[in-house]
Amino acid sequence: MSFDFEARHMIEALRSGIPSRAVGQCFSEARPQMLEDIVSRLDSVVSDETSEGLIISGKYGEGKTHLLNTVFNVAHKNNMVVSMLSLSKETPLDKLYLVYQKLVSNTYLPNRLQPGFVQELSRLTPNAKLTSDLLLFAATQLETDRLYYLLRSLVNTDDQDEQFLLQTDLEGDFVANLQIKKIYRRIFNEKVSFNVNFAKTKHTQDYVAFLSHLFKQLGYKGWVILFDESELVGRLGKKTRLKAYNNMAHFLFPPKQLESTFSMFAFTSSYVEDVIEAKKEFQNLSEAYPEDEEPMKSVLEAIIDAPQLDPLSEDEIFEVLEKIILFHGKAYDWKPEVHLETMFSTVESGGYLLRSKIRSAIEYLDQLLLYGDVGKSSFAQLSQESFAEDAESSFPIEAE
Repeated sequence: MSFDFEARHMIEALRSGIPSRAVGQCFSEARPQMLEDIVSRLDSVVSDETSEGLIISGKYGEGKTHLLNTVFNVAHKNNMVVSMLSLSKETPLDKLYLVYQKLVSNTYLPNRLQPGFVQELSRLTPNAKLTSDLLLFAATQLETDRLYYLLRSLVNTDDQDEQFLLQTDLEGDFVANLQIKKIYRRIFNEKVSFNVNFAKTKHTQDYVAFLSHLFKQLGYKGWVILFDESELVGRLGKKTRLKAYNNMAHFLFPPKQLESTFSMFAFTSSYVEDVIEAKKEFQNLSEAYPEDEEPMKSVLEAIIDAPQLDPLSEDEIFEVLEKIILFHGKAYDWKPEVHLETMFSTVESGGYLLRSKIRSAIEYLDQLLLYGDVGKSSFAQLSQESFAEDAESSFPIEAE
């Protein structure tokens, strides 16, 4: 008996409900119109060398993360760097320096299985054209010139401890300003004075912009940044939510320093009702920033206007089922003899969530493989799902 381990991985990922890039690569036909729009935006970012952002919205379990994984694969095929992260208590959007750390640790270069970009810095030598370009950008295009001194020190130091320290700074483990000045002075015997004193709470966006330029100069076509579980912004307090919206604006309405970058946020569809309306976000904004509501107001409007992931059509579900049958057969070395219409009606009774339909389909095939017949024990339980369960599963809204 022979097994296709890639297919086995695919089935087990689908069974667990944990999205993966492999699943996104093989199940990329769903919601073709939305995907076509996203691909068009990626093409524009590459061809016009501009940056833009997008918010998508959908119910819990309807495939938001799956769509992000599909975009991940599309971007890599287009020779774009991709970063994908989930917002969380440890990665709150109001603290961009924490987001940057997680962003860097989840950055994948094309054709690389492991995250990371620091190895690319070995291409930098003191007299290289690439180094000169990056130094010019760091000195003239950012709010603070700290990165100029850091990069010039990194390229010219022969001390391994200093190299490690400066590299980890680029990865978000920021070292003290004084430390960079000391290293620079040791190497070049010159006193350093930053044009603006760097603070990670204020200037982390400089690092994001620098990476976008670095990736372009390394020969990649652009950078795609994917934020999952963005609805967790709703757990923050009133003031910190407004900070988070302001940080979102850097990605949705990027400054010119951010080069060929496409950012995408996935929100649950209940966010508008449960947070923006229930917590009176527009009123909070006008009270906190009576003279200057932008760009936070535009972010709120973008969340409200975000395109929705509609439930899959019957034809799209049939396409998904056919692929599940194919992979299940490869995974367990058998040839499923399945009447697709019968399987479809069973899956439809297995719950309204896409995730539940997929699990029902796999259980259907499991029972057919093991017993040659399909029972009804598990499907009856799955069919008891309700929208209340959906809302519970997304995130609790704290009273203010």
